[in-house]
Amino acid sequence: MNTVTVLAIVGVLIVTGLAGYAGYLLLQLKKQKELLKQHQELAIKKRNANIFESVETICLATIQGQCELSEAAIRLYNIMDYVQGDKRVDFDALYPATSELFHIVKAMPRGEARQTMKKQDRMRDNLARQKAEARLNDVIIEELKALQSSVRPLNDQINIKLVS
Repeated sequence: MNTVTVLAIVGVLIVTGLAGYAGYLLLQLKKQKELLKQHQELAIKKRNANIFESVETICLATIQGQCELSEAAIRLYNIMDYVQGDKRVDFDALYPATSELFHIVKAMPRGEARQTMKKQDRMRDNLARQKAEARLNDVIIEELKALQSSVRPLNDQINIKLVS
C-alpha cells in the first residue's frame, strides 16, 4: 500500500468517527429539547393548578359573602390573565358581568391612595361601586358558580420532586 491509500483510509476513519459523534450529539440535543418541553409543560400545568386553586377559593368566598364583588372581580380578572396554554380563557366573553364590574372599579383608588382622597370623591366612588355591585350581583354570583365549577376539574395539583 502506498502512502496516499493509507492517508485516505485514515481520513475516512476520522470523518466516519466525527460523523458518528455528530450524530450522537444531535440525538442528545433532541432528547434535551424533548425533556425541556416536557418540563415546561409540567411547569405550566403546575402554575395553572395553583391559579385555579386560588380562583376556586375566591369564588367560594365571594359566593358565601366573605368577599366583596368588586374585590373578587379585580382579583379574578387579574389572576385569570396569568393562565397559560390551552386552559386560557377569554374572561370578557365568558364572564361579562364580572368583567364589567372589573372595568368599572379598576381605576378607582385602593388602599393608601383611597385614604388620601377627598371624602366627597371617596363617597362618589363608593356610590358608583355599590350601584354596579347591586345591579350585577345576581348575575356575577351565577358567573362565579360557573367559573368555580369550570376550574374545579382543572385544579389537578401536581407534586413535583426534584431528583438530585
